[in-house]
Amino acid sequence: MTSATQAATRIPRDGHPVSRKHISESALKVMSRLSSQGFEAYLVGGAVRDLLLGGHPKDFDVATDATPEEVHELFRNSRIIGRRFRIVHVRFGREIIEVTTFRGHHDSDEQEDKRRPAAKQSDSGMLLRDNVFGSLEEDAVRRDFTVNALYYSSKDFCVYDYVDGLRDLEHRQIRIIGDAEKRYREDPVRMLRAVRFAAKLDFDIAESTAEPIPELSHMLEAIPAARLFDEMLKLFMAGYALPTFRLLRKYQLLEHLFPATASELDMNPRAVKLVEAAMASTDARVAEDKPVTPAFILAALLWPPVVELKKSLEDNGLAPMEALAEAASSLTQEQLHHIAIPRRFTAPMREIWEFQLRLQKRKGRGLVKHLSHRRFRAAYDFLLLREQSGEDLEGLGKFWTEMQEKHPDVEVDTGPSEEEKPRPRRRRRRRKRPQ
Repeated sequence: MTSATQAATRIPRDGHPVSRKHISESALKVMSRLSSQGFEAYLVGGAVRDLLLGGHPKDFDVATDATPEEVHELFRNSRIIGRRFRIVHVRFGREIIEVTTFRGHHDSDEQEDKRRPAAKQSDSGMLLRDNVFGSLEEDAVRRDFTVNALYYSSKDFCVYDYVDGLRDLEHRQIRIIGDAEKRYREDPVRMLRAVRFAAKLDFDIAESTAEPIPELSHMLEAIPAARLFDEMLKLFMAGYALPTFRLLRKYQLLEHLFPATASELDMNPRAVKLVEAAMASTDARVAEDKPVTPAFILAALLWPPVVELKKSLEDNGLAPMEALAEAASSLTQEQLHHIAIPRRFTAPMREIWEFQLRLQKRKGRGLVKHLSHRRFRAAYDFLLLREQSGEDLEGLGKFWTEMQEKHPDVEVDTGPSEEEKPRPRRRRRRRKRPQ
């Protein structure tokens, strides 16, 4: 394990490509104000990593020795968030600068009182609360991966490296700081982050970092479903969904996020092609700066098990649309135990599925009306992906392509569906107080 007392490698301005002109003005303001009040302040994490790689980060995080309360007092446009890991969000218009206080070791003598301990772990080693504050050196060792533990100072324009992150950047590898098994037990989401960074940066995962993942992947089931939804968005909606998906399967992580899907993919190569095609399509849209929605990715991920259950229900006598509705409901409910998908995404996901049956009809008065439906385009794209994966749909894709060419002026309904409309709040009746 990297020592907390390891001397920092200090890279002067002429030895690195990080320039103030590539850093958010808001982040520079935050660092400047903290410094002017006698606090240490550094740009840290992904922004420094990406700047060193020649990229243009969108998010900027600042690390400081000021406590969350002290940061909040300095910035009226801020608020303290989190309980397990307290941080400060400083808002400048639509931009948010995340400010974290240097983290220290859990065996530090400087703990809060026993009524509100600063750190708390479960019996399995998972961190339930982590608000032990420390020094810059300790903070570097407490971060997850070496390439995310690089610091830039706007005072002397130097980059500071305590954990050989620069070496791993040069070797293009993701390496966890400290003992991999212990760090994963502290926070199992780090396994997802290892995969995500490897996919995003096209880096390899160091052998010692990758080895424990399959054995510990089951620990993801202890993570709140709402948090895993947020992680899912980062995994699949940032432009590198396809390599991420492949790494999730490689390290046996997908089965703890989408268990029904993972089981079906192991038996159905065509299902793998469908999901990978959806991932590639989403990545292409992100690269072209086109809008993307989690509903489409989710529709592709859950479609294979939905189809299998639908077939089983049809064999038991249900009509196709009824079987699809029941299969969709059952699989969606089962999935919500693992990832808390909001209704605003499950509703359009199910509409995409239902449209697959509607699009099978090639005659009738309602065909042109389909073109105006808010979900038609997504359902049509999904239909093409099914054909691309090798499913024989007897030319349906060509049929609906020609329908759109024949009716180019059809206006699309862009309003929300009934399921997506916000539900009215019930007014609570006030109980009459006894006289």
